[in-house]
Amino acid sequence: MLGDENEAMSTIPGFNQIQFEGFCRFIDQGLTEELSKFPKIEDTDHEIEFQLFVERYQLVEPLIKERNAVYESLTYSSELYVSAGLIWKTSRDMQEQTILIGNIPLMNSLGTSIVNGIYRIVINQILQSPGIYYRSELDHNGISVYTGTIISDWGRRSELEIDRKARIWARVSRKQKISILVLSSAMGSNLREILDNVYYPEIFLAFLNDKERKKIGSKENSILEFYQQFACVGGDPVFSESLCKELQKKFFQQKCELGRIGRRNMNRRLNLAIPQNNTFLLPRDILAAADHLIGLKFGMGTLDDMNHLKNKRIRSVADLLQDQFGLSLVRLENVVRGTICGAIRHKLIPTPQNLVTSTPLTTTFESFFGLHPLSQVLDRTNPLTQIVHGRKLSYLGPGGLTGRTASFRIRDIHPSHYGRICPIDTSEGINVGLIGSLAIHARMGHWGSLESPFYEISERSAGLRLLYLSPGLDEYYMLAAGNSLALNQDIQEEQVVPARYRQEFLTIAWERVHLRSIFPFQYFSIGASLIPFIEHNDANRALMSSNMQRQAVPLSRSEKCIVGTGLERQAALDSGALAIAEAGGKIIYIDTDKILVSGNGDTLSIPLVMYQRSNKNTCMHQKPQVGLGKSIKKGQILADGAATVGGELALGKNVLVAYMPWEGYNFEDAVLISERLVYEDIYTSFHIRKYEIQTHVTSQGPERITNEIPHLEAHLLRNLDKNGIVMLGSWVETSDILVGKLTPQMVKESSYAPEDRLLRAILGIQVSTSKETCLKLPIGGRGRVIDVRWIQKRGGSSYKPETIRVYISQKREIKVGDKVAGRHGNKGIISKILPRQDMPYLQDGRPVDMVFNPLGVPSRMNVGQMFECSLGLAGGFLDRHYRIAPFDERYEQEASRKLVFSELYEASKQTANPWVFEPEYPGKSRIFDGRTGNPFEQPVIIGKPYILKLIHQVDDKIHGRSSGHYALVTQQPLRGRAKQGGQRVGEMEVWALEGFGVAHILQEMLTYKSDHIRARQEVLGTTIIGGTIPNPEDAPESFRLLVRELRSLALELNHFLLRIGLVSPQQISTWAAKILPNGEIVGEVTKPYTFHYKTNKPEKDGLFCERIFGPIKSGICACGNYRVIGDEKEDPKFCEQCGVEFVDSRIRRYQMGYIKLACPVTHIRNEKLSSQSIQLGCPGSDMPLSKSNMKLRIGGVVNTPQSKKGELIYDNS
Repeated sequence: MLGDENEAMSTIPGFNQIQFEGFCRFIDQGLTEELSKFPKIEDTDHEIEFQLFVERYQLVEPLIKERNAVYESLTYSSELYVSAGLIWKTSRDMQEQTILIGNIPLMNSLGTSIVNGIYRIVINQILQSPGIYYRSELDHNGISVYTGTIISDWGRRSELEIDRKARIWARVSRKQKISILVLSSAMGSNLREILDNVYYPEIFLAFLNDKERKKIGSKENSILEFYQQFACVGGDPVFSESLCKELQKKFFQQKCELGRIGRRNMNRRLNLAIPQNNTFLLPRDILAAADHLIGLKFGMGTLDDMNHLKNKRIRSVADLLQDQFGLSLVRLENVVRGTICGAIRHKLIPTPQNLVTSTPLTTTFESFFGLHPLSQVLDRTNPLTQIVHGRKLSYLGPGGLTGRTASFRIRDIHPSHYGRICPIDTSEGINVGLIGSLAIHARMGHWGSLESPFYEISERSAGLRLLYLSPGLDEYYMLAAGNSLALNQDIQEEQVVPARYRQEFLTIAWERVHLRSIFPFQYFSIGASLIPFIEHNDANRALMSSNMQRQAVPLSRSEKCIVGTGLERQAALDSGALAIAEAGGKIIYIDTDKILVSGNGDTLSIPLVMYQRSNKNTCMHQKPQVGLGKSIKKGQILADGAATVGGELALGKNVLVAYMPWEGYNFEDAVLISERLVYEDIYTSFHIRKYEIQTHVTSQGPERITNEIPHLEAHLLRNLDKNGIVMLGSWVETSDILVGKLTPQMVKESSYAPEDRLLRAILGIQVSTSKETCLKLPIGGRGRVIDVRWIQKRGGSSYKPETIRVYISQKREIKVGDKVAGRHGNKGIISKILPRQDMPYLQDGRPVDMVFNPLGVPSRMNVGQMFECSLGLAGGFLDRHYRIAPFDERYEQEASRKLVFSELYEASKQTANPWVFEPEYPGKSRIFDGRTGNPFEQPVIIGKPYILKLIHQVDDKIHGRSSGHYALVTQQPLRGRAKQGGQRVGEMEVWALEGFGVAHILQEMLTYKSDHIRARQEVLGTTIIGGTIPNPEDAPESFRLLVRELRSLALELNHFLLRIGLVSPQQISTWAAKILPNGEIVGEVTKPYTFHYKTNKPEKDGLFCERIFGPIKSGICACGNYRVIGDEKEDPKFCEQCGVEFVDSRIRRYQMGYIKLACPVTHIRNEKLSSQSIQLGCPGSDMPLSKSNMKLRIGGVVNTPQSKKGELIYDNS
């Protein structure tokens, strides 16, 4: 329990504080701890010794700026220099140098790291804290079995359990267990020491028979017995030093290392006084744990709640980075050891500079940030997303849980989460409850626990004293919520308040309260704290709102919300989206790129972010908010960022909304909007996409960037400059060339076109040997080029690869298919954009901007949107902004309703519009149909809620295809927008077309436009030359594929009789057997190989054999001989040497081979088999199977375990 020196908290703590504190702890403490563990390294002759001097290390300032690191795809890191010494023991000379051991990625002002040009953030992980935990389970007889689980610092578990005879066993593996006496003896205790250090020695003596005495007769016997059970080895192992080392490595190091936190937890749980620096499990711990287990057996002691936060610890950024730094030092140790030995072997004189390389440290950190599950790409959709991402807490990751194995109890809300983990903000889907969010005032304690602040209520102190409590301490205090007692000091003695004590909720007098909450938002995350009237919403909808606010797109002209919670300014400040004055002074220069401030004789330049792309393709831009010549103070806001206005978070717009049905266009969460939102750019947003291309060195030479691209239309090259790169400010459309590039290629003389060969022979003109590999704007991309970056990689080679990046800005208005949402989980898709004159309008003539479905409110129980809607209407008329804390009913009953109605009444009174507040139906008003001018039958709720435009936009999802690639197996279009795929016509689509009787369209969909290869080609030719498209005579590829898949199951499809039946082995062989000219019959696959490892050609009689399935290349056999396909004069049809048929390679789609099985099989689920073809029973039995009981017997076989079916079924054919 920690107390703050201040009597009250003046501000909310920084939202990025947990990230900053973790990284600073790693720099201040973690580096020193790991460097101090680096051993002294000696050569094999013990003549040279290498060591690091931990006291002297330094981190230098990065050589590049953050912005350049992003653009050039570099890592924003600092070089770590450490003093190292090399000592010659014979002469006692020492050579000391300051060496570079690697680069450490730094954390920027956003709490993130830039690795390879990408913003990445490390998520804090929740793990089970090391120590011992007791639990009780019922066995199959209904008797309680008590176990104690010891969790090591590595996350490994060992268990102690007590049986019904009060015997204690240690389970060292999942299947094996040994006596507690053997374990204690193997750890170094003899029988006398064991009996002297336990409270119940008679229980230990009760199962000490002659066999047990022999096992613990000596330490060697105990170790041998323990090793035999732990390693599950048979025979009689012999005691040796290697056996002890293996046991030490596999068991004692991984399962017995408690760590600093585990030692503290073990001492507190078992009332031990073992020093904190003794971090390994001792025999005293085992015996004390056994004593407590015996006490539980006889009704003494308490069990542990594994889901309580006091039994959890936070693996912070500092812990993760320290682990990676320690791992890199282990790799560095191996490198130094090998280098020293190599230098001595070759009689070289080593120096500290030559022995150490920076590769292990640099590659370890880059691998961690790039591959570790807890290192994630920073979500930068809007400013709120950035700060929320860094405050996530995850149960997943190495050493943690998985989404498929985590139980419901782990995912559920626990009373210890109060004020520490938000009960609302979590992921949706399989990770629900496993990824949470830190509460606003929570912080991480010294021992890895989450602490929450409370005000101490004491008669001794007149003021309020702030205390930070860990999860285990607040159970001993009466905790009252932040209710009206905190404000009405005069009536404290008269009130009875709800309080929490030992995870129970009680109603007690105010005098008995010890602590109270400090803030209404104390138990919520940032996302949940931005929802006004959250107490009136269902928790599921509040969860959706928390997640959807992070998906809001920054708009071109943002607007502050009329109804908020007061946390918007703090969120904007901590997000880093604002430009803040670092010192006072006077503004002397302003433009879109920078602001110059003059003060104290110095001029400070503050750069502004101008059209910067986020990793979600949203536009990050800063707009100056101060005037030229104005005086400013330190901390004043100089420029607003994306989705901020006046220093407050502004994710959406206040628009006029009506809750009513309208011609079915807002059915099922669809939204009807006015064209005013389009024409006046109310919901217009800018999106920036990045397109890049690289140049490489091929085997034929280097690729080159040029604007001279042969065989391309001049129209496509119109935007290129003399270097072959698109010009800034150009408007580009789909398929335009952004960067011209030519790749050299080797062209054979025979592959030239005839006219090219003629030009070369007569005129000596060199035909181009390069192919164009230009960067083209893909389908759906259009916009203005706002930036071009030509980056050369730094390297020592003669050829440095180049990367060219083109940034294109798109202006997107709101359109049909876009997704919008409120702050209460009310989301919908734009279904229709209506002319403003047709929209419903108010009694003062103003048309509404959006029409929502009123049926989406009562069933989802998010009534908070009604309060926000009506209060926003009043604020729009009165030109007021409201900041309302949640749970305002703690002041008086119906406080929210009274506030909304009073503001509506005042707005009605000041504007002289009585329809704003009508007492008969307060909050509602009669509105008129814009098409007819007639009033609607019922009054409608109208208001101004805050509506967001989400990143799920139709421009990113809509897709069309005229032609493209086909799947190799099914010959149907690929799936997905990224692959330029198409949409297959399935079963339900066929039914729909059949219902309309469109036979010709249906035939086209199933043949020409789908998977009929020959028909597709004929359609293309007929379309070019004109004429009638012939009807396909044979089956499409999908039907052929079905036939061959059935044949692979020994089933023959007779589509004339519409019958499927089993076939004989002789008939199977006829499908594939071919007779070669030499009389050889091929068709059987006898080898399980595909390609020969030397020739890289299909293996003969293998799975890809050309003799069985046809040639790989049309008309070319395995020998390389060539025949003109379809030429009847050419003879023979088969190659005489290799036996491959001279046919088109497409025949491989239809040819089949067969495999003779070593053991016959049968289809036991097919009930139409004859009784003569199958026998069921024990092997060796001749009892036939009659048709009357065939179904019964087959059902018995199906229910038989898999391992027994082979003994029951055999083929008699």
